[in-house]
Amino acid sequence: MSIEQRIEKLKIIPVVKIDNVNDAVPLGRALIDGGLPAAEITFRTDAACETIGRLTAEFSELLVGAGTVLTIEQVNQAADAGAQFVVSPGFNPRIVDYCVNRNIPIFPGVNSPAGVEQGLERGLKVLKFFPAEASGGIAMIKAMAAPYAGIRFLATGGISAENIRGYLSLPAVLACGGSWMVKPELIHEGQFDEITTLTKEAVAAVGSIEIHR
Repeated sequence: MSIEQRIEKLKIIPVVKIDNVNDAVPLGRALIDGGLPAAEITFRTDAACETIGRLTAEFSELLVGAGTVLTIEQVNQAADAGAQFVVSPGFNPRIVDYCVNRNIPIFPGVNSPAGVEQGLERGLKVLKFFPAEASGGIAMIKAMAAPYAGIRFLATGGISAENIRGYLSLPAVLACGGSWMVKPELIHEGQFDEITTLTKEAVAAVGSIEIHR
């Protein structure tokens, strides 16, 4: 199964900002116990790289990606740590080309037709739509999907328990990235049981979504 297929099956990718690497394994276990074996660890803290390494070493069933990747150095760090995919907030051609040439799955951020066409030029079929809500949300995805029938989106930015079903009902949306079940304060305070509960609720909420064609 490809990375894209695994993400589509999961429907939700928890977007994680983590400050303490010692929280990595309890977090991974909480997500797995919640029925959502995936995590996008953002390079917004110094703990990101080691967190990716600990998660990939401890949990073979966990799909682990690196988010907020802004440099080629971070791409290499993430790949060396075991990240299975890379996500960037924008479309940096240098980073995208670097990943494509090395067969590193990458989902660069776009929110316009110009960004989509940069992805098409490089043979990408899945792009991150970011920031989703601030960029027009569901209406914008519908508008962009019309002329680009082969492209699908990983919608991230402003996704919540309240609006995720609307996004996932669109054929053009592969999955959504969200952080409400893995808020930094929950991780920092060690509330891993609460993370498991929120994760279970999120999985249940998206389990029976009808695709609007």
